[in-house]
Amino acid sequence: ILGFSVVGLNISSGNDATKLQSAARDMVSALRFAKGQALISHKETTVALDLNENSYTVSDREKVYTIPDTIALTVVTAQEELNGKGLANIRFFPDGSSSGGRIKLEMNSAIWQIDINWLTGQVELESK
Repeated sequence: ILGFSVVGLNISSGNDATKLQSAARDMVSALRFAKGQALISHKETTVALDLNENSYTVSDREKVYTIPDTIALTVVTAQEELNGKGLANIRFFPDGSSSGGRIKLEMNSAIWQIDINWLTGQVELESK
């Protein structure tokens, strides 16, 4: 029986790691989608992050994407993209550039970092 509890703990921590990685990859997909939409539609597209609700939306879409409460979300972006009430935007422009920024998703001691290049709008995901 003791063997089951040890295995259960390993599975649980594996699930946490998978949950964190999945949330980071989903956000990267949303950011890359937003960049593509800006290029195709020739209009600014925004990914709006709500740090109070641990969620984000992509402009012109009603769906709210939620991040599990066990994951801490941190955003660094241009001052004009912050509203001071826990909301931050990552904006993509029709020429492929963006407001740029860095998003960190943390759970326990694991960190996934998303970097958005302001000049190229390139979105990169890295485990820290």
